[in-house]
Amino acid sequence: MSKPLRLGIAGLGTVGVGVVKILQAHGDLLAQRCGRRIEITAISARDASKDRGVDLSPYVWVEDALDLAGRDDVDVVIELIGGSEGVAKDLVEKALATGQHVVTANKALLAHHGAALAQLAEDNNVALAYEAAVAGGIPIIKVMREGFAGNAIHAVYGILNGTCNYMLTAMRETGRDFDVILKEAQEAGYAEADPSFDIDGIDAGHKLALLSAIAFGVKPDFESLQIEGIRKINATDIRLAEEFGYRIKLLGIARRFNGSVMQVMEPCLVPLSNPIAQIEDVYNAVYVDCDSVETSMLSGKGAGEGPTASAVLSDVMDLARGNILPTFGVPAQSLLDPRWADIGDTVSCYYLRLCVLDKPGVIAEISTILRDHDISIEGLSQHGRDPDQPVSVVLTTHETRRRDMQKACSEFANLDSVLEEPCLMRIEALS
Repeated sequence: MSKPLRLGIAGLGTVGVGVVKILQAHGDLLAQRCGRRIEITAISARDASKDRGVDLSPYVWVEDALDLAGRDDVDVVIELIGGSEGVAKDLVEKALATGQHVVTANKALLAHHGAALAQLAEDNNVALAYEAAVAGGIPIIKVMREGFAGNAIHAVYGILNGTCNYMLTAMRETGRDFDVILKEAQEAGYAEADPSFDIDGIDAGHKLALLSAIAFGVKPDFESLQIEGIRKINATDIRLAEEFGYRIKLLGIARRFNGSVMQVMEPCLVPLSNPIAQIEDVYNAVYVDCDSVETSMLSGKGAGEGPTASAVLSDVMDLARGNILPTFGVPAQSLLDPRWADIGDTVSCYYLRLCVLDKPGVIAEISTILRDHDISIEGLSQHGRDPDQPVSVVLTTHETRRRDMQKACSEFANLDSVLEEPCLMRIEALS
């Protein structure tokens, strides 16, 4: 058996502790599968005295995580600190530059600096691996980079944030509104005290930027990603979407469009007949459209100690076997500067909800604005009938340009009869 692969772990939160637990429980099994042992030699975290529920005494404690880089007894640095800047970035750069492999779960770091770090890894003949950065226990990086390597990928879609999917599921099942469900999600540990990273789509956007890079051979470009979260969605929208035959999901979508790539993270209405509409609770799913394989969907838990630690170990085991692949599936110098589509030019069907005064002429005003922007109504319903109370007018459209739909919504917002900002969501057929 070859000499052991030696690990230095930076960050002993949920995922870091999970990695330790798996190695302590299954060390012999992993050695059998890899042909060599995998051993933790050094660890680092902010608080050495904290009880993490696992025996850390066999490992060297390193006060400064940056000192893991360049150690003679560390072959692989596992970065589980998080964040796109600061210690995490410095550690990854230093480790790669000194000839150590890096395994990370840090999607923010790669979404902002992935191209430069990929080049640094290749310049030093080491790996930068990140299966745990996207969709937890779903092996989507391996599937896209290796399993679908013989395909041209046309599109990739994803439910990429378990917190948002849990909240949308709970709103649908209970009929309670966003603020109530958010509080419950925080109490249950599914949402952070500051939930903006999740509910505003930023976390999922980081993941989509990485999937886009693999799918289309482009440099990750988070800054060009159009992002909208789920704050505006209420229980009424979820109920009405079901009446029209749809379910609301926060979707990350990257697809080829007019010679460019469309990349967007936003809530969409998905037909109930599509399998991705049935992905509920904290589960994630990724749907890939290729030329040879056609369409495939992978689903599973997108976060948590076990799934994410398992993904970290899958990268470590690849390194133990000697498998080193380009970070984004092609040599770093071959990554293209992305040419992103103008999303205003894209054509879709739409869901529109307007909160209006129930008085004569309101529907005529709405119809006139839609007509003036060449938007055709597919279905329309009014919920409520009370001249003294606002009511919801809900409609779905035939295919129309996004830019025209947005202009119409701007005009709706200026009507005296419209009492709230229009709620507009794209209907995504996933085809």
